[in-house]
Amino acid sequence: MADQEMHLDVGEDLVTSPIHKEAGTASMTFDGLLQPPLLLHEDLKGGCGGQSWPAGMVLAKYLLRRRGLLEQSPSILELGAGGGLVGLSLAVAGLSGITITDQQVLLELMRQNISLNGLDGRVSAEVLDWGQQLERNPPSVLLCADLVYFEPAFPLLLTTLRALIGPDTVCFFCFKRRRRADMLFIKQLRKAFVVEDVEDDPDRPVWQRQRIFL
Repeated sequence: MADQEMHLDVGEDLVTSPIHKEAGTASMTFDGLLQPPLLLHEDLKGGCGGQSWPAGMVLAKYLLRRRGLLEQSPSILELGAGGGLVGLSLAVAGLSGITITDQQVLLELMRQNISLNGLDGRVSAEVLDWGQQLERNPPSVLLCADLVYFEPAFPLLLTTLRALIGPDTVCFFCFKRRRRADMLFIKQLRKAFVVEDVEDDPDRPVWQRQRIFL
């Protein structure tokens, strides 16, 4: 799998943006859960990962409410981070040991958002292509938000999840269902890992109506 090259830039013909935003910087408090706010520059020139998506907002809010559970985690890695919304929100909240990752085309945006929030030296940005051979230890915590959207990439994503999720790794996986194939991928996840649905989020009734799963 890792020997096969597959370009995964995804256009909006496959994933329609909830709102097509012009490039700009948003200030996010996540309904008052984060102060100071996260400053997130969004820019679609590198693909649809350049803006925030609903599952990222849901996951960030959930983890900000429970940030105490992550304070002793020595390493937190966000996969397919886009601009870094989830990982950077936790860093602004005071957590450390965070790495945000995505494709080469989004590396500049990730680094820009790290600097924008004064997190240079506390958060690192790296290129991590799904399906590639990885030479890293599994993180303590793996963050995955809105990664289920492009069916041809599902085998590569599963390969990467297998490589990153170790026996002691906790993975928080949040996605919005858009098509039937999405749930087939989740069935594969349930066969490969121990999967538990989050039931203790006060916003659960809201995001369930939006076909978001956590």
